[in-house]
Amino acid sequence: MPQIHTERRTSTKRAALGLAAACWALATASTAPQAAAPQGGGAPGSPVAGHAAVVKEYCATCHSERLRQAGLSLEGISLDTIASNADTWEKVVRKLQRGAMPPQGARRPEPAALDGLQRYLETALDRAALARPNPGEPLVHRLNRTEYGNAVRDLLGLDLDVSSLLPPDDSAYGFDNNSDVLGLSPVLIERYVSAAESVSALAIGEPDVSLGSSTYLMRQDRSQNVHIDGLPLGTVGGLAVNHVFPLNAEYEFQILLLRTNTDSLIGLERAHELEISIDGQRVFLEVIGGERDQPKRPAPRRERSADDADDDTGPPVEARLKVRVPVPAGPHTVSASWVQRRGADTNRLQSFVRTTSSPYDSTGQPHIRTLTIVGPYNASGPGDTPSRRRVFVCTPTTAKAETPCARQILSILARRAYRRPPTEDDMQPLMAFYEAGRKEGTFEMGVQRALQRLLASPRFLLRIERDPASGSVTAGGVYPLSDLELASRLSFFLWSSIPDDELLDVATKGRLGSRPVLEQQVRRMLADPKATALSSSFAGQWLQLRNLKNIVPDPEQFPDFDDQLREAFARETELFFASIVREDRNVLDLLTADYTFVNDRLARHYGIPHVQGSHFRRVPVTDPARRGLLGQGSVLTVTSHADRTAPVLRGKWILDNLVGTPPPPPPPNVPDLAVAGEDGKARTIRQMMEVHRANAVCASCHKLMDPLGLALEHFDAVGAARTKDRGLPIDASATLSDGTPVDGSVSLREGLMKRPEVLVSTVTEKLLTYALGRGPQPYDMPVVRAIVRDAARHDYRFSALIMGIVESTPFQKRAADGPEQSRPSGSVARR
Repeated sequence: MPQIHTERRTSTKRAALGLAAACWALATASTAPQAAAPQGGGAPGSPVAGHAAVVKEYCATCHSERLRQAGLSLEGISLDTIASNADTWEKVVRKLQRGAMPPQGARRPEPAALDGLQRYLETALDRAALARPNPGEPLVHRLNRTEYGNAVRDLLGLDLDVSSLLPPDDSAYGFDNNSDVLGLSPVLIERYVSAAESVSALAIGEPDVSLGSSTYLMRQDRSQNVHIDGLPLGTVGGLAVNHVFPLNAEYEFQILLLRTNTDSLIGLERAHELEISIDGQRVFLEVIGGERDQPKRPAPRRERSADDADDDTGPPVEARLKVRVPVPAGPHTVSASWVQRRGADTNRLQSFVRTTSSPYDSTGQPHIRTLTIVGPYNASGPGDTPSRRRVFVCTPTTAKAETPCARQILSILARRAYRRPPTEDDMQPLMAFYEAGRKEGTFEMGVQRALQRLLASPRFLLRIERDPASGSVTAGGVYPLSDLELASRLSFFLWSSIPDDELLDVATKGRLGSRPVLEQQVRRMLADPKATALSSSFAGQWLQLRNLKNIVPDPEQFPDFDDQLREAFARETELFFASIVREDRNVLDLLTADYTFVNDRLARHYGIPHVQGSHFRRVPVTDPARRGLLGQGSVLTVTSHADRTAPVLRGKWILDNLVGTPPPPPPPNVPDLAVAGEDGKARTIRQMMEVHRANAVCASCHKLMDPLGLALEHFDAVGAARTKDRGLPIDASATLSDGTPVDGSVSLREGLMKRPEVLVSTVTEKLLTYALGRGPQPYDMPVVRAIVRDAARHDYRFSALIMGIVESTPFQKRAADGPEQSRPSGSVARR
């Protein structure tokens, strides 16, 4: 789903960053009105006077009170009192830092003058922020769906796909952990209560669980003639799912094959063997196709006798593709796949036949549509599962020992779930639910009821940071978080989950405020496998990898695209980003790294030789155009249309995610690009864009976006290299907003790297937004600059950015609730 950007307080900011390029024509026009200079220009000859003159001559003409280009006016704003108009000057700093102002085509002062103005503004803004730090708004943060699933995993040892239990979350500022959109409605509360019931039953192994079914759907464009990583060796196609079985019992596995609108199976002229495996062990094998399943042709007309055999050769395919087998309780990997025929070349991916009636490989391999698991039947008990071992830390042997054991179990669970040592007020409702459940049934039923109450508690679902005791701070005052609150922020930032026991122990002892201890914990957490959440959750949203699942390229133009390639795109970028984190590399490697991660499917797509097998491995990148994110299929595909590249989308992606200057949204009723000219001849994407930019309303924004996207035209809509577009040679030359000429992805990368601090600033701002769970504000920008300056002394290593954020005022402190006038500028209570 496309990300929803909610920017209530920054709509003017976004317009200023994008539409300001339109002012160059007015700035050079002879009829342009003279704007008043910013007030407070300093004494003649002073540095401030020189900066004011630059603003007056090169900026104020367009950004006057009368014209207000991009909604920004610099009239009446003093350079002597910058802190009073920090919001406005932060917009100016951002444009200067990116080299986007004055815009391309306008008169520009000497670079030294622009650099001096930028440094002066940054110094004044940073000094003001240091004198009066503003940590931002008090927040109440509901666990989003990802955090809820991870918390259940770490609390109960129960790794569930909670997408069937909870609805997806809205996004703001590019992330779904933003507190602005994490509200609680009555309907959502009911979903959380229902989820708590389901999760607690699975964790404990409720003996009276009713018969149920889970159906797993396979994408229609998933190839069935190649081996898939994670499935048993010697198989091709199919799917594997992680399923939690509630009890020791029998379960029925059902396979449904994809059918055509004529209700006949495709590709069954040859026999195929379908197997179902549990944890790699085969439990079912059935032959379909061949002579047995061919439609019977009418026999010559003759008299039938009672001795004639029936034409049917057995039950229909659907009836044969099911089996009931005993399975122990707990998590297991269930797979359904095809046994590889001897002599078949599983490394050669053939084209698909994608029509309404034939959604199968051209090899004739049949296609699995769904895997359904039904049960439990004939249950014999809850078994010995990881979740039961995690919950039942004690086992009472007498009735008298039950209540103390229950309290011990629940206090341990509450400590982890509530992210702090539980109080008696915390324990009282849990024990009440335990007692009620125990009266109705067994000790385990009582624990399950209490666990259900815990999982539905606001203390678990909400992250609430409370003001200190009355009288210790003034309303609106800034104060540090407690160690336990800091531990919670830290774990949800790096793990998207609850703190582990070690982090809680350190915080409970009050040691997290020590910088050496804090740094040791951060490095330990980054090395933990749970830090992959930074790749799947942070990078997955920042780089829009989550959108890949919605991308369906035109099968006529891209017949070799399949679900394996779609998954490989996402996996490559996730592994690539994880390597930056794990190896503590320079974050500039995101654009310049000379390595990547591929399997055989992706290697063929990129033209990388000597890669075999479905598993991913690290390989050197010898083609300079493929270095870094701009050469990866994930980015190139999510920024394209189904049938063609989209330079506008690619340019917007770069501006938003790498440069940090997102353009404003497009105006309504934008016409489609004209594919052919008046003469009927095909046009390249560049030619289509040139016609589109003839509209003056469109030209201002497209001058920012199009050069960036056109430089990537040597990659098609699915990230494959190409030299022609619609039969015509590709022209990838362009000029960036700062006047840098580029011709292709290599020079584009070099142009972006002319200002390395821009990429580092953007990454830092995105990380800070994700870490805080709120949108970035002008008062956060001095923090970002301080982190970037410090990281420069550490070779821009990823850990330097993380430590900078973790030690920053917005991360470690907050403002007390109180009247609006008592709070630092820009801070609004939302509790």
